[in-house]
Amino acid sequence: MSDELYDDHILDHFESPYHKGHLDCPTCSHSDKNPICGDQVTIELSIDENQRVRQAFFDGKGCAISQAAASILCESIEGKSLAELHEFQAKDMLNLLKVPLTASRQKCGLLGFKVLKTMLYSLEQPKPVEEIT
Repeated sequence: MSDELYDDHILDHFESPYHKGHLDCPTCSHSDKNPICGDQVTIELSIDENQRVRQAFFDGKGCAISQAAASILCESIEGKSLAELHEFQAKDMLNLLKVPLTASRQKCGLLGFKVLKTMLYSLEQPKPVEEIT
């Protein structure tokens, strides 16, 4: 394993993660896991009336890359609008990590990103209309 994979930026976020835990009343949340390695990430967002991320928290378990990436992601998206998050791409997430990842490790580094994008997609879906009986 390359020493570059666990540089100070990754280790700092793994050992002292930003906003690891849960929000009291999240606006939305989503979880996913990587079935190959077992990494798991849940992201919870508090979104304000201007459609901006007020707070972002994560929880999960797994390798240093997946957990540090979720921490880095939460730190970077606070204050951003939902429109800005829609523009956020996988390459942007990988750039935030500041280390080159092998193809297999990219799944770890992008797990939180996948959770975020799935959550955004679910926010856009029309809510079912309840039938009046």
